Amino acid sequence: MDHPITILGAGAVGLCCALSLAERGHAVRLIDRQEPGRETSFGNAGVISPWSIIPQSMPGLLKQIPGLLTDRDKTLRIHARHWPAMVPWGLRFLAQGRVARVREIVDAMEHLCGPSVDLYRRHLQGTGQEHLVQDSFYIHAFRKAEKADITALGYALRGEKGAEMEVVEGGALRELEPGLSEAFKAAILIKGQARALSPGEICDALAAKARGLGVEIIRDEVEALQQGETGWSVRCKGDSYEAARVVIAMGVWSKTLLQGLGMKVPLQAERGYHVEFRNPGVSLNHSVMDVDRKVVLSRMNGGIRIAGQAEFAAIDAPPDPSREAILTDAASDALRGLNTQDGKLWMGQRPSFPDSLPAIGEVPERPGLFTCFGHSHYGLMMAPKSGEVVADLIEDRRSNADLAPYAITRFA
Repeated sequence: MDHPITILGAGAVGLCCALSLAERGHAVRLIDRQEPGRETSFGNAGVISPWSIIPQSMPGLLKQIPGLLTDRDKTLRIHARHWPAMVPWGLRFLAQGRVARVREIVDAMEHLCGPSVDLYRRHLQGTGQEHLVQDSFYIHAFRKAEKADITALGYALRGEKGAEMEVVEGGALRELEPGLSEAFKAAILIKGQARALSPGEICDALAAKARGLGVEIIRDEVEALQQGETGWSVRCKGDSYEAARVVIAMGVWSKTLLQGLGMKVPLQAERGYHVEFRNPGVSLNHSVMDVDRKVVLSRMNGGIRIAGQAEFAAIDAPPDPSREAILTDAASDALRGLNTQDGKLWMGQRPSFPDSLPAIGEVPERPGLFTCFGHSHYGLMMAPKSGEVVADLIEDRRSNADLAPYAITRFA
């Protein structure tokens, strides 16, 4: 009897890989040191967007970096000891911000983000938790009306792909979101979106459905992979597991696992934070990005959540407690009458490659070893389609899409 396909990592990406495979009749095993969805996926801002297809590196970013490093929000922070690792990664990152290259990346991102809403609804069907994905606009709010420029490159690229967008000002914006500060003078509405009422609860529902389909979910800490003559051995703290096929979906921790096999990948832990206010006293109808302060606000089952920041540090570096005050101030600035009592700080680690694309595919010269990690800021959006792509690859199904942009060898 064949051993189950073994997926390492039970975040949104790993869970979606497991569901796509189990729905096709495969025996699947999931291994994670935490309960499903309790690492990076848990703290997501909740935007589920077919149109979040704009990479992080864009033309003109280099000129903005000094301001991002020194502004009051600590929008970008690089720990002092981490600069030597950041310089080569940063140069690769900035090199992606050419218009022609951005267009290539947008095409690859669209393939993964485009079906996100429909696929989540399919996965949640029959779980009793279908309400966790709600139709929504994505409101990009600006304090200066002239900055709501729908012809700017990022919005123009969305428009070329078919996104429906609209500029609203003043009273029209307040009708959509009465709780928004009057400091916001205009906004760009990106339509055809959804929002998650709780990314953690979505992962709970996906895990329960996976178990119902026969997926074995094991809580253990993965320590190493070893290739044998007939497959792979996964060594964990508690036990070892044999598998003919293994999918690495461990986010930032995937890098260390591959290093044990002699492989190097330019993956950075890009830390993000959120603060969730349990009794906010105000509400939001849609997901809102405060473009000026580069944070996203959403109404969750647990209250109002504000998420954002980009911090580069060692994986095991402790969270920065000053982020709570920064995010709380940004939330108060954006929402009138927000009750900031009972706010709770959370930190997670986005797995980021320089081009904002994940590594999805079979590892060359490592038969049976597949990767599905590195989804950067877009993990919640990209997870369902990534799972479908992995299932197709394992079944050796031909794809109409070009999967070369996701090859783990692309930075070699």
